[in-house]
Amino acid sequence: MINFELDDEQKLIRETVIAFARDEIRPHAREADEKGSVPAALLQRGWDLGLVQNMIPEEYGGFGTEHSALTGAVIAEELAYGDLAIATHLLAPRLLTVPLLEFGSTELKSRLLPAFCGESFEPGSAAVVEPRFDFDPAAPATTLRREGDDYVVSGAKCYVPLGAQAKHLLVLAGLTNGDGAVHPQAIVVARDTPGLRVGEREKNMGLKALETTTLDLDACRVPRDQVLAVGDQAAMRRLANLWRVGVSAMAVGVARAAYDYAREYAKERRAFGQAIGQKQAIAFMLAEMAMEVDAMRLLVWEAAWKLDRHEDATREAYLARRYTSDVTLRIADNALQVLGGHGYIRDHMVELFLRNARGFATLEGLAIA
Repeated sequence: MINFELDDEQKLIRETVIAFARDEIRPHAREADEKGSVPAALLQRGWDLGLVQNMIPEEYGGFGTEHSALTGAVIAEELAYGDLAIATHLLAPRLLTVPLLEFGSTELKSRLLPAFCGESFEPGSAAVVEPRFDFDPAAPATTLRREGDDYVVSGAKCYVPLGAQAKHLLVLAGLTNGDGAVHPQAIVVARDTPGLRVGEREKNMGLKALETTTLDLDACRVPRDQVLAVGDQAAMRRLANLWRVGVSAMAVGVARAAYDYAREYAKERRAFGQAIGQKQAIAFMLAEMAMEVDAMRLLVWEAAWKLDRHEDATREAYLARRYTSDVTLRIADNALQVLGGHGYIRDHMVELFLRNARGFATLEGLAIA
């Protein structure tokens, strides 16, 4: 029997995050975008919610809640509803902690996870996207090769969130096995590893409050135990699907934010003696947006549900990723059209939603469920 209802714990988490996004994130979204940074006090209040620590086992200092992709998707959607850049910053540590929990050795988890259970925000990051037009996460150009007891990684990355702040980064590279084929592989690399260079902060169209950088890896040597689930392609497919679900859930949040803003504006804005939302063209557009938001969420939840059952969710996660990236941009653009000329000025949030929505077609590995 299919059940579309969240359990009691998930409902409580969702209500908590909804209130935080409404009362804390959204009021700071415009200022954060203008200044290009997230207020430290806001980061701390987000950290105090325990959204990173909750799934880390008690033996490492966390709260011991079992990791759930569906719960992660709910959190990502609601935070992104407040603001995508702030949400990505708050959840960036999960880009490292979730893969560690899923695929890391006991020794590696013991070494790295306690840092994410402290009293203040601890940055984490993942370097997935590469600066080339034909980038494919299933066949990264960044190389990984075995040398003695270690592995050596070389390549270039871009759009790395908090790359200059995180002490450790998860890097996606291509490992050539005996069959001659290149297989994706995740490695944990310390920022102070010889040969690793963090580039200048990128100047992006959207997500201006989120610091992203380039990353150059020149023969960086990492210990064997920092290569996660080496040779296990099923594990790497699962990791890719967790990335897809996380990013897709954030896209739902942005789309819903744009739709809600346009709907409320259409109720209040009057023309020729009536609210513009009563005009058939506007009403039909809003109805389409509402249907698409629900369709997006169902695709995301189906993929997350399969991941929580430890089933192969590649098809579902890819469909969610592709559909949400396209539809979120369309919804944000339609929201701007509902506002007309007002949508183009910065007095309204829709231009920010539109700039952020454009990134979903490009940014892989920016979030994880």
